[in-house]
Amino acid sequence: QVQLVESGGGLVQTGGSLRLSCQAFGFRVTDSHMSWYREAPGKNREWVAAVYGMADSTNYADSVKDRFIISRDGEKNTVYLQMNDLRPDDTAVYYCKRPLGEIWGQGTRVTVSS
Repeated sequence: QVQLVESGGGLVQTGGSLRLSCQAFGFRVTDSHMSWYREAPGKNREWVAAVYGMADSTNYADSVKDRFIISRDGEKNTVYLQMNDLRPDDTAVYYCKRPLGEIWGQGTRVTVSS
């Protein structure tokens, strides 16, 4: 069964860091384009970052560029989102997604206090 399970969310102060994890089951993350999205209260879900290709190319939304880092580990079959210099407007539920087949995880909540 193809499944994504996120973890690592929590409460952090402004300027702090968190690392989110997305463990995949039923397929290899190194064979797939993988993305992180987030949905803030009262807002639409938005794309945050993506990792793809054999060279682990990455792309980021302008709002997180230079603060967030997406990566993947084939041995652990996990995609990560390292979030640094967090701000209150980063508060959201963060979702991992495999675009192929529209596979979403259940989400992990991140709250950044001011």
